[in-house]
Parts: sequence; C-alpha cells; structure tokens
Amino acid sequence: MAIQRMDNVGIVVEDMDAAIAFFVELGMELEGRAEVEGLVADQCTGLDGVRCDIAMVRTPDGHSRLELAKYRSPVVISAGPRNRPHNILGTHRVMFAVDDIEDTVARLRPHGAELVGEIARFEDSYLLCYLRGPEGIIVGLAEQLR
Repeated sequence: MAIQRMDNVGIVVEDMDAAIAFFVELGMELEGRAEVEGLVADQCTGLDGVRCDIAMVRTPDGHSRLELAKYRSPVVISAGPRNRPHNILGTHRVMFAVDDIEDTVARLRPHGAELVGEIARFEDSYLLCYLRGPEGIIVGLAEQLR
C-alpha cells in the first residue's frame, strides 16, 4: 500500500504567536488552534503528561500544512543554539515557492527573519535562499524565473 499524501510537518516552538505571525506573513493561512493532551497524545509521542497547544497553518492551495506545537508539559528540551548551520544531522528546512523572493524576504524581516546566506541564482531557473525564522527554523524560498 502506498501513502496517500504528506499531511503536515510538525515544528516545536516556544513563542506560538510569533511563529503564527511569521508563517501568516509568508502567506500561509491559520487553519485553527487547539490544546492537545491525554492518553492518545502520550502514546503517540512516547512522552508522559503531554499538554501542548497546537496551531495548523496551510498553504493557500490547501495542499501543504505545518503543525506548530508549544509544549506546556513535559518541559521543552533545547536542541542547542538556534543559529545552527544547515548541515547538522536531522536539521532540515521547509521550502516554499514564492512569487517574489525579495519582497517575501523584506516582509519577513520585521518578524525576525534573517538570511542564512544570500539570495542565489540557479542558472536561469530559480532564485533561492534560506531564512532563519522564529525558533531558528530554517525556511527555504524559491522563485521560479520565467
């Protein structure tokens, strides 16, 4: 049996409101917020006493979603500095196709976004960059050149 689709990517955050504001400014839509706790949450995560706030944001086409989670218990464990380089095992990025990469970067800067490197041109096909957003999340942006 094959998978049906990728449903969402989960990201643990400390400042839920800042994370939501960042992704909404990027162009995602807030689908909803909820609190998750209880036996199912404990069983699924392998943790005891899970209580967390979640927010689901989706791309405008409705095909991709991010689940943002702020753990109230158990206590969040830091994975180290938030400005880690991109080549650390297990560290990846979420890539978004955008209409105008420079405008998108400019709109995200007031929300704490910083370029990891610089906007790069891949042949005559794409402009690409990585941004570090809230909680050190690396977000990739790709503008297809026409």
